[in-house]
Amino acid sequence: MEKFNIQLHDYCEKRISEFDLIEAERKKQLEDIAIYILSKQNADQECNLNFICTHNSRRSHLGQIWSQTAAYWYGVERVETFSGGTEATAVNIRAVAALIRAGFIIENLNDVTVENPKYLVKSGPDAKVESLFSKVYDHPVNPLKDFIAILLCSDADKNCPVIPGANRRFYLPYDDPKMFDNIKKESEKYDESCQHIAREMLYLFNNVNMSL
Repeated sequence: MEKFNIQLHDYCEKRISEFDLIEAERKKQLEDIAIYILSKQNADQECNLNFICTHNSRRSHLGQIWSQTAAYWYGVERVETFSGGTEATAVNIRAVAALIRAGFIIENLNDVTVENPKYLVKSGPDAKVESLFSKVYDHPVNPLKDFIAILLCSDADKNCPVIPGANRRFYLPYDDPKMFDNIKKESEKYDESCQHIAREMLYLFNNVNMSL
């Protein structure tokens, strides 16, 4: 079964080779999340991760896709990933383009006039399909209890001191690639954000896998 495109497979191998680029303090944050995921694994329980950012348009979707891909890569089962915002907008096409450049297969289910389009994403022809669209973090498609909330921006962290239904809450901020929209290096900067999140999600699930 072809679960990973060759391009995406090579991309993941490259990010894994870059684990030394992750700073020690950041590794500790990721390892803390890994410990909690491992506790669910050891208890034979489902582990739901909800990546939360203000607009659910860029970083939270990258977090959702890369964490699910990393779990898939390392064979960590009973993991489902989600994303949401404090408000709904739309998945930013620049983030979608970065995922395509990484090697994902992505289908847009709507025409260009839809304000909040839905995308289907998979890592290879025989891989599980993930759905992306912008929504609030407590949207009905997301888990409403017994999940891990991972907040990726300072605004969401400030505005959501408590996430109803979450068993644990982690703050794992990433710089917003939005600041590079419509400039010469836009694609390069989105690729850097994609690589950064991919590298850290692979590191996270590598830690889970090594302890199973």
